[in-house]
Amino acid sequence: MEEYVIEAQNLSKNYNGFKAVDGLNLKIKKGEVFGFLGPNGAGKTTSISMMVGLLQPSQGKVLINGVNVEKVDKIVIGICPQELVLWENLTCMESLKLMGDMYEVPGDVLKKRAEKLLQDLFLMDKADTIASKLSGGMKRRLNLALALIHAPNIVVLDEPSEGLDPQSRRVLWNFIKSLRDNEGKTVILTTHLMDEADRLSDRIAIMDHGKLLLLDTPANLKKQIGEGDVVEMKLNDPEKNKEIIEYLENMHLIESAHVIDNHINIRALNAVALLPQIMRYMEDNKISVADLSIRQNTLEDVFIELTGTGLRE
Repeated sequence: MEEYVIEAQNLSKNYNGFKAVDGLNLKIKKGEVFGFLGPNGAGKTTSISMMVGLLQPSQGKVLINGVNVEKVDKIVIGICPQELVLWENLTCMESLKLMGDMYEVPGDVLKKRAEKLLQDLFLMDKADTIASKLSGGMKRRLNLALALIHAPNIVVLDEPSEGLDPQSRRVLWNFIKSLRDNEGKTVILTTHLMDEADRLSDRIAIMDHGKLLLLDTPANLKKQIGEGDVVEMKLNDPEKNKEIIEYLENMHLIESAHVIDNHINIRALNAVALLPQIMRYMEDNKISVADLSIRQNTLEDVFIELTGTGLRE
């Protein structure tokens, strides 16, 4: 039987008539990385804030291990916000010890835990460096260490890769996986990066305009819009996009076609076989192609299929 750590029941949040979250229902399993994927303003952060007791819902309730979130000892939750929350004039080690003291972590345990976090997040050589002197990526990793110093069972990461270089992002991703695989923690992740959601999440909730659109494993989400390929085509004359879309739709051989960022996004089961026919039509009508690529379905394609718009629009 599945063990659920968090259960959101009909959660809604209104701000002066604006519905930031609209009737959210979901369950998060113990020991999984659960991703919230959606564009900025989709309601991801608001949803999580209600689920961990930081924000009062306008409607609905949240259970953590079967207990109403209002009655849960918040020490079981660690939150790493998108905005950096650091003591600029304290060193990394001093920061961790101060946060640990606030949570009343015993001194001997605190020292070992702080050293391990610094080691795991590649900050040990910066243990005695004050936070203001750290690089942006190091500050973000220290921010995460501070959220974990009291050893919470539930870890909330709000856009953890925001502003990180590729190398720092890899360090962070490997660390997030280790929280689940080696320590059995439940990790809740908000992101607008498809690659991040796809690589890290056991299950993903896709949100937009405050609503839950789909919830499943990354593999199943990509299967939901069909197997096959996606052709991305950019025309030299974008004004011809509509004409090509109409032609493609009349062929009855494609699954869907959308214009995203001036690219025509074509999804079909046998896209490669269809290309010669499409190119002949374009040649006959003197429509030239600036760029053409073929790839497999991604989570962004799932989002486009659901909403008709790109994830970052």
